[in-house]
Amino acid sequence: MTDMSQNEFPGVIPGGGDLAAFLGANKAAVDAALSDAGALLFRGFDVPDPQAFDAAVEGYGEPGFTYEDSLSNAVRTNVTPRVFTANEAPPTTEIFLHHEMAQTPLYPAKLFFYCEIAAENGGATPLCRSDWVLERLAEQAPDFVSRVKQHGVRYTNVMPGDDDAGSGQGRSWRSTLSAADRAGAEARLAQLGYSWDWQEDGSLGATTPVLDAVRALPDGRRTFFNQLIAAFRGWADSRNDPNRAITFGDGTPITGADMAPAIAIADELTHDLAWQPGDVALIDNCLVMHGRRPFEGKRRVLASLIA
Repeated sequence: MTDMSQNEFPGVIPGGGDLAAFLGANKAAVDAALSDAGALLFRGFDVPDPQAFDAAVEGYGEPGFTYEDSLSNAVRTNVTPRVFTANEAPPTTEIFLHHEMAQTPLYPAKLFFYCEIAAENGGATPLCRSDWVLERLAEQAPDFVSRVKQHGVRYTNVMPGDDDAGSGQGRSWRSTLSAADRAGAEARLAQLGYSWDWQEDGSLGATTPVLDAVRALPDGRRTFFNQLIAAFRGWADSRNDPNRAITFGDGTPITGADMAPAIAIADELTHDLAWQPGDVALIDNCLVMHGRRPFEGKRRVLASLIA
């Protein structure tokens, strides 16, 4: 496997031929490189279509984390049982930095992305090491870091009764909770430790139990593992107000002044991954945040999650 620069982010692995075979034959080296870099870009391999991407994920050889069983807020469409569209929010919508599903108790360990069609303009995937963010944030805003460590955080999201593809948080409560009716939704939420309230229009407001906002990795690194930036900057639609989306675990609001240092640091440390057709990226979800820049023209980026 090609050596990477120690400080390269994301790590780029150029190649050719079948990516599934490459991943199967080099998994240990790939995992070591992923642990070091946090995100890897496989460029130049033969990945012509979603089926070849599915085969590459299969070749990697780890259990999947399905969209159907997730609590993702995003509207997505399955292409194969393990591969689905990335967030289907309109092209003008920016999806801000986040760890996938960190606003829920259930989240994947790793993410695969595949570029089938690159946008004419824009559409990059911003990537940011959240261990670097936390290190800087602890220096610049130690009181905030102390509070999120001590109290954790809660998220509130209002889910529509039916999918709303016009919103980055538009997945219906029926789909999110795999529930056919209100009783099923309430049973699922109770099982997960959520609180909830029903809206007059049939939408469902749900508030998470207290979740960690800082995560300790097995090797001792700590990361800013949460959805605070995305929720504060982007959870806005006809049902949701970003100013009410996040609180500390004790119920105290998290304010713009609280979030400003984290946002500024993350923006400074972000690298935009400009896609080329056939690119595949592998991201450590516990180490690296990602998002989506607005774009023009057709863009098709697919995803597959690893448990």
